[in-house]
Amino acid sequence: MSVIVRNTQVEDIDGIRELQRRIYPTIPPWSREYIERQLNVFPAGQFVAMLDGKIVGSASSLIVMWDDYGLDHDWREVTGGGTFSTHNPAGKTLYGAEVFVDSAVRRRGIGRSLYAARRRLCRNMNLRRIIAAGRLPGFHHHANNMSATTYAMKVIWGDIDDTVLRFQLREGFQFCGVVDNYIPEDVESCGYAALIVWLNPLYRGTATRSPPRT
Repeated sequence: MSVIVRNTQVEDIDGIRELQRRIYPTIPPWSREYIERQLNVFPAGQFVAMLDGKIVGSASSLIVMWDDYGLDHDWREVTGGGTFSTHNPAGKTLYGAEVFVDSAVRRRGIGRSLYAARRRLCRNMNLRRIIAAGRLPGFHHHANNMSATTYAMKVIWGDIDDTVLRFQLREGFQFCGVVDNYIPEDVESCGYAALIVWLNPLYRGTATRSPPRT
């Protein structure tokens, strides 16, 4: 069977939390209450990937005014601690709060399908871009020898293979820099994340004398 991506429903919550536990054993899964809040705040931005009737991936997002954040932000700040209380429908930036795929099901296009769903949402809502801060799960192997920025650049140059960042680059995202202390509990990434952006080529903006807040 092919992968099916659809919007998340309340009945998916237990499956999402179980998948989070298996993929991120060192990071506590979202509470049921938080996922319910995300669905209430921005249901169109929440997706699950289904394969053979099981949840094998999930992606969560919200809309923000990116001018309020920039490079110096962390996950809790931009997502309201996972409640999406920072969601602002007036913004033009779709922020990728989380995406994860069952590592037991590889080479089925699950990640690509979830990213495609986000891009489709961005185009349909006429948002300017998608921004996310992606994990650097291989960095802990090199943290004693180089900075997180050097690590990310070596991944981009092809000297180091980091599956997450390489995948994001193949999906059309651009590397914008490294965020420090993004998720302190992420021991594999040593708390660092790669800030990435995808620009909507179909964005229909309006010309103004001064740049709008986005």
